[in-house]
Amino acid sequence: MKGYRIMNAKAILFDLDGVITDTARYHFLAWKRLCDELGLTFTEADNEHLKGIDRLNSLEVILSQNAKSDVWSDAEKEELAARKNGYYQQLLEQLTPADILPGIPEFLSQCRQHGCRTAVASVSRNVRTVLDGIGLSDTFDFVADPGQIKKNKPDPEIFLCCASALGLSPVDCVGIDDSVAGIRAIRAAGMFAIGIGIPSNAPCRQDLSLHSTCELPVQACKILFG
Repeated sequence: MKGYRIMNAKAILFDLDGVITDTARYHFLAWKRLCDELGLTFTEADNEHLKGIDRLNSLEVILSQNAKSDVWSDAEKEELAARKNGYYQQLLEQLTPADILPGIPEFLSQCRQHGCRTAVASVSRNVRTVLDGIGLSDTFDFVADPGQIKKNKPDPEIFLCCASALGLSPVDCVGIDDSVAGIRAIRAAGMFAIGIGIPSNAPCRQDLSLHSTCELPVQACKILFG
């Protein structure tokens, strides 16, 4: 196993989308609907590049790709981002516990068995809605409030916020993310970084690289809990 080994982890900090559940398809459909209304081009490949980026900055990326950055005022951009979020929230009503990614229920159970605390480190302003939809709203010890986070990943702020809220040192925490920006944020926070579905040659250092969340109960458990 490449990277250093950590034993007796005291907290696991989870990204939301692509780690606990996957609403990327809903994000794509919501952005696609907005872009169609505005006459902009937006593909599923474009959607992949928005991982780990908040709503307003995602809109800026889309507008830039379409050479439309200066067409709308800041106030209008806020309205457009809010419209997209409305479309996204409508789609989130379809979420059920069946949308929890494979391996996550088992891994969360292992965390509890080993006295390991858990937190959600997501910049999604719909994090509470999503957790409610999949039945995990009362599962985690702490859920970061995106409204209180000033800097997006790869800045480590959200992971440091979670560690602080749990009363732990970053070196005692493990971060799990499915984006390059997320892994960079975890590493910048001084934490052990687990990547989900990120190529080993990606421009970020993963201490543990897993193909999917299915591997968490076995591969991650061996390293994190001894």
